[in-house]
Amino acid sequence: MEIFNSMTRKKEEFVPVHAGKVSMYACGPTVYNLIHVGNARPIILFDVLRRYFEYRGYEVTFVQNFTDVDDKIIRRANEEGVSTQEIAEKYIAEYFKDAEALGVRHATIHPKATETMPEIIELVQTLVDKGYAYPVPSGDVYYRTLKFNGYGKLSHQPIEDLQSGARIDVNDEKENPLDFALWKAAKPGEPYWDSPWGKGRPGWHIECSAMNRKHLGPTIDIHCGGEDLQFPHHENEIAQSEAANGAPFAKYWMHNGFLNIDNKKMSKSLGNFFTVRDAAAVYGYEPIRFFMLSAHYRTPLNYSAESLQQAQAGLERLYSARENLTFLAKNGEEGQPNEAEQAVLAQAGEYRDRFVAYMDDDFNTADAVSVLFELVRAANKAVGPDQKPTRAGAEALLKLIAEFTDVLGILYDKKEESLDDMVETMIQQRQAARKARNWAEADRIRDELKAMGIVLMDTKQGVQWKKES
Repeated sequence: MEIFNSMTRKKEEFVPVHAGKVSMYACGPTVYNLIHVGNARPIILFDVLRRYFEYRGYEVTFVQNFTDVDDKIIRRANEEGVSTQEIAEKYIAEYFKDAEALGVRHATIHPKATETMPEIIELVQTLVDKGYAYPVPSGDVYYRTLKFNGYGKLSHQPIEDLQSGARIDVNDEKENPLDFALWKAAKPGEPYWDSPWGKGRPGWHIECSAMNRKHLGPTIDIHCGGEDLQFPHHENEIAQSEAANGAPFAKYWMHNGFLNIDNKKMSKSLGNFFTVRDAAAVYGYEPIRFFMLSAHYRTPLNYSAESLQQAQAGLERLYSARENLTFLAKNGEEGQPNEAEQAVLAQAGEYRDRFVAYMDDDFNTADAVSVLFELVRAANKAVGPDQKPTRAGAEALLKLIAEFTDVLGILYDKKEESLDDMVETMIQQRQAARKARNWAEADRIRDELKAMGIVLMDTKQGVQWKKES
């Protein structure tokens, strides 16, 4: 398996710190609002990365944090006249609603900044003791950036360029414009914690370093996030962690490309800013997930009505194939798989090898999805009307398709399952009415199903149904 490492800017063979185990950290949301479609891309992609490692037999510890104390949270709390804790808890709950609807599994650990305060304070103190940080009279504590040899190595920016581009605050207490806050003195009305430097709260960057060290140790396998986090957030994490721990912070850095809206960068000022919930109200959650897998994770991805409609259509083809195979697994011929089914199943290893090869090549979900569609087309042909589909063949094909869809985290819509049960019950009622020669009742049920968008088809294996597109 090879991963493109943002640090070295080349593909590298993946060799974990501990054999058979993977430690992953992804920067989570600052919880003051609903997540937007740009947030959804890393959330979905790195969920699939975790699933794939598990599919390959690794034991994965995946940490995704919540920033639950921040200027934006404080501002939102003041606007609504509630506590910062209420705002944070509200939007953490809203995050899980959206994430679960996107098919994203909970991380192994979801730490919060407010629950990691002792470790944050301890880490800041370590940096002060080692001379990498300094308190100032106001009660703030800053990181001494120039002391860390190699600052800028992730973003590949010379220190001179970083200095010339740094914003210089009026009456700033910093030794250098590049120095960044590890601890912020409390302002009136803000939440605070006691520390050796007075009452205050952590800066944004330090919390991720503390959470990594607490839950995953000094050196982790993979740190991932959007490419906009490379500088300054991830650069600062490296400086903090490596100075405090005296060890490399992460072996591999993975960053996903930007999400554009109709070929323009998503921006509130342009009015093209969409929450996941707004988009899901139009297209559904699962098409958003499937759309995110349609391009390589490092390439920019363009969000548009057309692209979401294509994702919807692709999912419909996959669901239709699964529904047909599920029907045949119950109603097909007895005995061993027929010749056509055996021919597809004989190629299972080839499909699997190609799927794995694409995923092993820097997590190429786009081409892995193409293998899935090839398999589905072959399966559809093998159980077509000119064949004699068997229960055993349909079951085996279902299992092979599920192997790939489970890695990608698709075909999970629970509404489909409940619809299946309801339609099957209505079909049984219609069949009973036909047997009793109650044609009016049979027609009524057929018409009711048609009004629901369900079309019935009489086949050799019995009554089958499909949703009208």
